[in-house]
Amino acid sequence: MTDYKLATRRLCKQYPGTTALADMSVGFAGGEVHALIGKNGAGKSTLVKMLAGSVQPTSGAILVDGVQVSLPTPAAAFRHGIAIVYQELSLIPSLTVTENILLGRLPQRGPFIDWPAAHARARAVLADMEIDIDVRARVGDLGVAKQQVVEIAKAMSTEPAALMLDEPTSALARHETGRLFTLIRRLAERGVAVIYISHRLQELHQIADRVTVLRDGHHIGTKAMPDTSAADIVHMMFGEVVQRERPADLCVGSACALRVQDLTRAGAFEAIDFTLHEGEILGLAGMLGAGRTELLRSIFGAESFDSGRIEVAGQALAAPTPMLMKKHGLAFTPENRKEEALVQRHSIRANMCLAGMGRMARGLFTSRALEQPHVDTQVERLRIKVSSTENPVAALSGGNQQKVVIGNWLNNQPRIMLFDEPTRGIDVQAKQQIFQVMWDLSRDGIASIFVSTELEELVEVCHRILIMQGGRIVAAVRPEDITADELYVRCMETPGVDHVS
Repeated sequence: MTDYKLATRRLCKQYPGTTALADMSVGFAGGEVHALIGKNGAGKSTLVKMLAGSVQPTSGAILVDGVQVSLPTPAAAFRHGIAIVYQELSLIPSLTVTENILLGRLPQRGPFIDWPAAHARARAVLADMEIDIDVRARVGDLGVAKQQVVEIAKAMSTEPAALMLDEPTSALARHETGRLFTLIRRLAERGVAVIYISHRLQELHQIADRVTVLRDGHHIGTKAMPDTSAADIVHMMFGEVVQRERPADLCVGSACALRVQDLTRAGAFEAIDFTLHEGEILGLAGMLGAGRTELLRSIFGAESFDSGRIEVAGQALAAPTPMLMKKHGLAFTPENRKEEALVQRHSIRANMCLAGMGRMARGLFTSRALEQPHVDTQVERLRIKVSSTENPVAALSGGNQQKVVIGNWLNNQPRIMLFDEPTRGIDVQAKQQIFQVMWDLSRDGIASIFVSTELEELVEVCHRILIMQGGRIVAAVRPEDITADELYVRCMETPGVDHVS
């Protein structure tokens, strides 16, 4: 591996009861953009953290320019020329571009900062990257795309041998992504080894020279992008997916539960049009940035939309708000359950009574006597493992916390459930229990919209799946007519709008 700027040899990381990364050998060459991909839990984060010096390997070796090195701290990785730009930017909004780029390394003249020299140095870094940004500007006043560039400039100011970019386009619009790709390509042409971590598989052929795929902690393979199709990548990521079948007795009703017409929010989604029927489980498929979460939030009234129409049971709702949509029978389980759906310090009982509080109160006052039967019903129905519902919800596992979120909304007797990534971060058994809840709701005539990054879940659970790309619905498919692998490929294709009914 002497030809590589950065490499690993049989790298392994074990935690009690699990192996996060096993026998990982890969090399990252200067002058190329090397994509690192894998589904959640594949081992990407573990590998990146070991290369960045924040996690120590159990065994194996890390090599810089062919020489084995020890990286006990992030500072050690930094000294060896390894820089990383995380998805969550580490800039200080109140400081200038110069101060952020040279943070901790501002030139001094005696006891004072030499500001002319500092600004000149920052300008030189940006000029070398062919970027025009006012170095005296306050970072908090810049747009997200320019902040991302400043973060990269900060890393490049140290002249790294290897630069790791973690989901660099996750918060960028499409035109901003194109400009970032131009910058990344320039950096690679200067001899930097660029390691590009992304969930957006459709981007890989635009930016990557090679791709390494991880699955369940194992290195599945490394391939040249020109020789690799989207189907090849999907198969490497997921292997042979076991596709289970939705129960045969789930019937979609004829009545319309929800109608969305020409719904548009600039920069998020455009001209969204679909009908959801009683008892139907409707999947929303797409890669990261397709607009699925933004669409659900606008339907529920958590975020506004610019134009279009929403009807619930035939009634048009001109300006949805969460309170209004809840009144009309909608429920929403957000992607970020810990911060947006639960009050971690409150009890399990209190968290399960938030949405239906009006149904479980005497006048202006809540009543535990009225709450407890509803709580007990959901604990039994959802098989929530709990010794006492007075325990804090923070003490529960991720899967049981998700069940509390669902139980909270079920206590409000909804007619439509909006599920945004309900299975993220939970175990297989809990996932199956949540799928069973969706199927049971379907039997009761309650409709659901289900967003999941794990597209095989949509094939297993849903009656119908809408495919989103770039903020638009481009196709509608039936699970019985498509495999999970084929669905992934469809989500990665160049958009071409089909009729959606």
